Amino acid sequence: MRPSVPLFAAVLCTATALAAFPAPRFYHTVEGTPLDFDLAMEEGRETEAVQTFMETGINIYNEDPDILPDAESLFASMCSGCHGHYGEGKIGPGLNDDYWTYPRNEEDVGLFSTLFGGATGQMGPMWGKLTLDEMLRVMAWVRHLYTGAPETAFWLTSDKRASFTPFDPGTREDGGL
Repeated sequence: MRPSVPLFAAVLCTATALAAFPAPRFYHTVEGTPLDFDLAMEEGRETEAVQTFMETGINIYNEDPDILPDAESLFASMCSGCHGHYGEGKIGPGLNDDYWTYPRNEEDVGLFSTLFGGATGQMGPMWGKLTLDEMLRVMAWVRHLYTGAPETAFWLTSDKRASFTPFDPGTREDGGL
């Protein structure tokens, strides 16, 4: 017995739509092994941002003014000692320009993988220090610090890219301090 044409078309459309948006895959930045999310803290797993990111690889916190103050605070306490307050780099690489030590970090899935699993040198895994939601917030701050051209901000949606202004610490109310 043959399925009806409408049923076949619906199944084909659904399969095509799912194939067009595959779930992201997360691998350790240096080793290339799959990341084990069972290691992550229980807290912060069920947020809308984490759920969306795990399904699509899109960080909905990027350029969200409501979370940027918290994101800045997390970055200042967890990352700025090595990467500089504005991501300019210190003992760790700079994070605010177009050069990435690990090219995968140009995209949010790669940057998340580096945060979660760690990298080389002093960059240890953050899965025991930050929740998954906090990692997405830190990533949003790193992306906010970007000083390059908007058209090379690959992590932004086209709408956000159109309105993106590169970071300039001299324009901050605190004088960039």
